[in-house]
Amino acid sequence: MIQMAIMGYGTIGSGVYHVVRTNREILAKNIGEELHVKYVLDIREFPGDPVEEVLVHDVNDILNDPEVSIVVETMGGVGVAYTFVKQVLEAGKSVATSNKELVAAKGAELMALAKSKQVNFLFEASVGGGIPIIRPLQTCLTGDDIEEVTGILNGTTNYILTRMNRDGSSFEAALKEAQDNGFTEKKPDADVEGWDACRKVAILTSLVLGELVDYEDIYTEGITKITTEDFAYANRLGWAIKLLGTSKKVDGKIYAMVCPALVKPEHPLYGVNDVFNGIMVHGNMVDDVMFYGRGAGSVPTASAVVGDVVEIAKNPGKVLYEGWTAKKHELSDIASSRKQFLVRVKEENADTAAAVFAGARRIDAGVEGETAFLTQELSEAEYEAAAAQVPGILHRIRVQA
Repeated sequence: MIQMAIMGYGTIGSGVYHVVRTNREILAKNIGEELHVKYVLDIREFPGDPVEEVLVHDVNDILNDPEVSIVVETMGGVGVAYTFVKQVLEAGKSVATSNKELVAAKGAELMALAKSKQVNFLFEASVGGGIPIIRPLQTCLTGDDIEEVTGILNGTTNYILTRMNRDGSSFEAALKEAQDNGFTEKKPDADVEGWDACRKVAILTSLVLGELVDYEDIYTEGITKITTEDFAYANRLGWAIKLLGTSKKVDGKIYAMVCPALVKPEHPLYGVNDVFNGIMVHGNMVDDVMFYGRGAGSVPTASAVVGDVVEIAKNPGKVLYEGWTAKKHELSDIASSRKQFLVRVKEENADTAAAVFAGARRIDAGVEGETAFLTQELSEAEYEAAAAQVPGILHRIRVQA
C-alpha cells in the first residue's frame, strides 16, 4: 500500500481526497497497489466530514512518518506552502502541487531540491486545471522546437468576456455574475488584471526553454478596460475578444505577454468560451496542437493532481522530469514585437488617425461619437509613436495573428 498525505483541505485538496476515495479501485489497477490517504493537514476542523478520520494539524505528523512517500500540496500561495513543501522534499518525499504561484516563484529551486533527494516535484495542475499540458510538453513534444504557446489560461476572465459578448453585459455586471456563480473570489484582481495567466505563461515558457522565466518580466494587461463598445467592433469584424497568454519565438527572440486580443474565426482559440480554457502549442514539426477543457474547478484540477501522484507512485526512486534550471532567461522587449491593432478614436479625430496610421482600414460599428481603425502590422514601438500623434484615442486592442 502506498501512503500519501494532503496539505490543505480547501477546494482542490478536498477534490483530491474525493478522487482518491472514489476511484481507489481504478488507481490501484493503474499503479499496481492500493493508494491510501493517511493524513490531511489543515488548521481547521471539519465536523461530520469523512476527512475527520485522517485530519491532522501539525506538519510534523507527515514529515516524521516514514510510511508517507507522496505529499499533495493544495494550500496555495508561496509563504507557508513553500516552507512545508521544502521540508517535505528534504525529508525525501515527493510532492504534487496545483499551486501556480509556488511553481512560478520557486519552481526551479524546488525541482533542484527534489532531484538531489531522488524524489519528484510535479505540478501538472498548476496550469490549465484538468487540462494535461505540462506532461505533454515534457514528454510527447520533446522532439519539436516549440515556437509558440498561446492560451486562454483563466476561466474567470473567459467567462466574463463570453457574457459581455453574448449578453451585451458590462464588465462590472459580468464580473458580478462570475462572483455570484463562484467562478472568482470577492477580490478578483489576480484574475481580471491578468496576474493568474501571467504566472501560467511563465511556467509554460520556462518548461519550453529549460530556463527560468521570471513572471515579473512578462508584460501583463488585464480585461478591466474592455467595454461593450470594443465588442461592437469585434462583432462587426466577426472576431472574438479573449484574454491570451502568449510566449512566442521570432527570429531567435522570445516574446511573452498577457493581454486582451482580437481572435479570428480560423484561430484554434476562437471557439473557447465560458469557463473553459484552451492552449495552443505550435512546434516546428507537429505544427498546431490544441489542448482544451475545464481549466479550474475542484474535481477537474484534482484529477490532474492525482495523475501526478500516479506517475510518482509508478516510478519509485526515479526523477521523472528535469523541469528548468535556475538560470534566468532574459525575454526580448515587446517593443519590437509586431502585430495589427484595432484603435478606437473620437469621431472628431478620425482624419488625424487615418493620416497617422497610414493604410489603416476604417471600421464602422455604429457606435455614436467614435470610429475605429484596423492598422497595418506595426511593432509595439511604432504603434506607441503613432498613437502619441493622435488625440482622443479611446482604446486599442491587439490582433492575434
